[in-house]
Amino acid sequence: MTYCLLLLSVVAVTAAVPVPRLLTRAKWPEREPVVALWVWQCLVATVLLCCVTALALGAAAVFGTVRAQLFAPAPPAVTAAYDLSHASPWTTVLTVLLACGAAWTTAMLARELVEARRRRAGARAHLRDRAPDLPAGLPEGRGPLLVLEEEYPDAWWMPGSPPQLIVTTGALQRLTDHQLDAVLTHERGHARARHDWLLHLSAALAAGFPRVPLFAHFCEQTHRLVELSADDTASRRCGHLTTALALIELNQHRGVLSCSSSHRLLGERVDRLLEPPPRLDRRHRALTTAAAALVPLVPLLITFAPGLTALP
Repeated sequence: MTYCLLLLSVVAVTAAVPVPRLLTRAKWPEREPVVALWVWQCLVATVLLCCVTALALGAAAVFGTVRAQLFAPAPPAVTAAYDLSHASPWTTVLTVLLACGAAWTTAMLARELVEARRRRAGARAHLRDRAPDLPAGLPEGRGPLLVLEEEYPDAWWMPGSPPQLIVTTGALQRLTDHQLDAVLTHERGHARARHDWLLHLSAALAAGFPRVPLFAHFCEQTHRLVELSADDTASRRCGHLTTALALIELNQHRGVLSCSSSHRLLGERVDRLLEPPPRLDRRHRALTTAAAALVPLVPLLITFAPGLTALP
């Protein structure tokens, strides 16, 4: 068991510290944001699986009740292969730390979901107040698209069941039909991919463990990559130039072409749409996706290796 815990610790530290820093310096995520999002999720899943399996093994070594429940269906040879008869002091300390980390992670995720639901309810109530009254006899539901009387051009999506697209009259007046189609396709891309769940997960992990490079970079890159992914969805339907012009018209009053840090992503998105980067071919994309999907299996293989070798 000691070797399993050491290997799990090595894999977790490797996936949490050096790999994210290398990934943030790579250029290919800008070309393939969907694949990059998948790679980030696989890294996070690897670290979480390492912690969960290490917690299970440590708890089985420290507490006899947990060991009896966890290895109840296993043959005696499998239980002996894990050498859980005694727990070293460092195993006890590691188990306690992992248990505290699991409880803290659960608390952060719960807090993020509660806060997101509260913000969403407040935003929906605010939208109901701002939305124009419907004529008598029409259903009260606003439908998937809501138009607000607002001078500034804007469009966004409201997560929920079902998600709702909101567009202002300023956007309807400023954008052409093709540009409006690009903007709505961009927002629908967010809704169909359920990017809100990724944003909530990354925000909760970054808030709970701000000093872990993986979680900090995961939060930062997720906010960036989901926008690039939605831009690609819109550009495939409406064209790169139309999507770029729609982005400029929609954000011109915010300083889309300024150099300030808050607007830097908007400028990068416009440049990326005007000069699309070369995409990976299907073979390289499939290999990258498959390789990333295999990474979370490493902690599982490490955990089950003693039991598999002990089986006749």
